[in-house]
Amino acid sequence: MPEQSYYLGVDIGTTSTKAVLFNKAGEIKDSHTVFYPLHTPNQLTAEQDPEEIFRAVLTAVRETLRKSDISKESLKLVSFSSAMHSLIAVDAEGDLLTNSITWADTRSSKHAKHIKENLNGHDIYLRTGTPIHAMSPLSKLLWLQDEKPEICQATAKFISIKSYIFHKFFGEYVEDHSIASATGLFNLEQLDWDQGALDVSCVTKEKLPRLVPTTEQFTGVAPEFAAFMGIREDVPFIIGASDGVLANLGVDAIDPGVIAVTIGTSGAIRTVSPVPKTDPKERTFCYVLTENHWVIGGPVNNGGIILRWLRDEFASSEVETAKRLGIDTYDVLTKIAATVKPGADGLLFHPYLTGERAPLWDANARGSFFGLSIHHQKQHMIRAVLEGIVFNLYTVLLAVEELTGEPARIQASGGFARSELWRQLLADVFDKPVIIPESFESSCLGAVVLGMYATGEIEDFSIVSDMIGSTHTHHPETEASNIYRELLPIYIRLSRLLKEEYESISDFQRKHMK
Repeated sequence: MPEQSYYLGVDIGTTSTKAVLFNKAGEIKDSHTVFYPLHTPNQLTAEQDPEEIFRAVLTAVRETLRKSDISKESLKLVSFSSAMHSLIAVDAEGDLLTNSITWADTRSSKHAKHIKENLNGHDIYLRTGTPIHAMSPLSKLLWLQDEKPEICQATAKFISIKSYIFHKFFGEYVEDHSIASATGLFNLEQLDWDQGALDVSCVTKEKLPRLVPTTEQFTGVAPEFAAFMGIREDVPFIIGASDGVLANLGVDAIDPGVIAVTIGTSGAIRTVSPVPKTDPKERTFCYVLTENHWVIGGPVNNGGIILRWLRDEFASSEVETAKRLGIDTYDVLTKIAATVKPGADGLLFHPYLTGERAPLWDANARGSFFGLSIHHQKQHMIRAVLEGIVFNLYTVLLAVEELTGEPARIQASGGFARSELWRQLLADVFDKPVIIPESFESSCLGAVVLGMYATGEIEDFSIVSDMIGSTHTHHPETEASNIYRELLPIYIRLSRLLKEEYESISDFQRKHMK
C-alpha cells in the first residue's frame, strides 16, 4: 500500500507561529503552536524579535512532525502564510538593525498623514492598493528616516519577517507578491515596486527584496535547519502569501460574491475579484493572492486583542473561576455575555484601543464606552465589548459592498468561530446567514492548497470546497437583528463625530505618557 502524502502549512502570526500538517483530503494530522510576545513599551510601539520568530518557525515545524511520526519522504511540501506590514532593516552582513516593526506599530501616524496630504497619497493608494496608514511599511520608512537616520544609512535591505525567514533558510532576500502588495510600495498593475512610492520613501529597488510570485518554490534549505526540523533538504518550500488572503482560500471564499470574515488577534473582511480594484474613498485594500485572484477588503486592528485586554485587566475573578473549572477564560466571559440581552441595554463600545484601520484609517482613534448608566453592570460591559468588535467589522462590510455588491454568502473563521455566541452574534449583526467551516486553520490550509497548486498537484482551487469539512450555519434571529439595526447608526455616527477628539486625546497621550 503506497504511503500517504502530507502537506505542511506554516502561519507566521502576530502573537504565535503555527504549523499544521494536512493530508490530501484536508484532514489535520497534527499541529503545534509556539507563542511569543509583542513588545509594547508604550502605546505607540509594537515590535517583535525576528530571531525569536525564526526559532518559533523551526520549533513549530519540528514538533508538528515529531508528534505526527510520519516519514520524511511522505512530506511533500512546506508552504507559508505570514502576517502583513512588517518592516525590518538589515545591514550588508545580514545583521539586524531593527526589530520587526509590526502592523500594530503607530509611531509613523504623522508621517502617514503627511503622505496623504502632501505627497500624492491618494494616487499612491490607487496604484498600490494599500491605504495610507501607520501600519504600512511606506509610512514606517519615512518615520525611520526622520527619527533614526543612522539606521537608514546603515541599511542594506528593508525586508518583511517572511523575507527574513526565507533568507535564513535559503540565503536570499525575496518577497512574494502578496506580502509586497501590503507594503504601499508595490504597483498592482505592473507587479513590480512602484517608482512613485519609492520616490516618496527615498528607497531604491536595490534596497528591497527580489519580487516573486506567491507560487515560487525553493529547495535546498540550509542543512542545519533541515536537520533540526527533521525534514529532507530537498523538500519544496513554497513562499506562499499573506495570512489574510490565504484565509479566504482556506474557507473556500474565492468566488466573487463570497465574503470571508476573520477574527484572530486582529480581524478582517475580504472578498475575491479577478482583477484589482481600489476604492476612491480609500477605505479598502487590494492584495494579491495570485495574478488571477485579488483580495479586496478591510482590516481592523481590534479583534481578539481586545478580548485579551478585557481578560487581563478586568477579569481576574473570571480567570480564577476558569482555573477551578478547568475551562478557558474566554468561555467564561462569553457565558457571562450570553446572560445579557442583545444591545447590552443601550451600552456601546468602540474597540479602538490600538487605533483603527478600516474603515476609519485613523491611528489616533481611541476606545470608549457610550451610553453607560447606573444600572449597567460588568456583564453589560463584557457584552458591549463583544458586540463592539462585530459592529466595527460590519462597518467594513458596508465599504466592501460599495465596490463588489451585496455578498451571496459569508464564510467565517478565526479563533472566535469556536464560540457559539460569537457565531450567532455575527449572524445577527450582519443580518445574514453565516457559514463556519469545521476546520479553523484557514490560513494554514490556504497555504497548503496554494502549495499544491504551485507544485502541480491540483489544477485549480476548487479542491478546497471538499477539504474544509462539514460546516455550521447560523441564521440571524429577527429580534436581535432589529435591535442592532437601531444601534448601528448611532455607533457609526459616533465614530465620525469624534474624529477631532480622537486626534486631541492622542496628542495629549503622546505628550504626557512618554
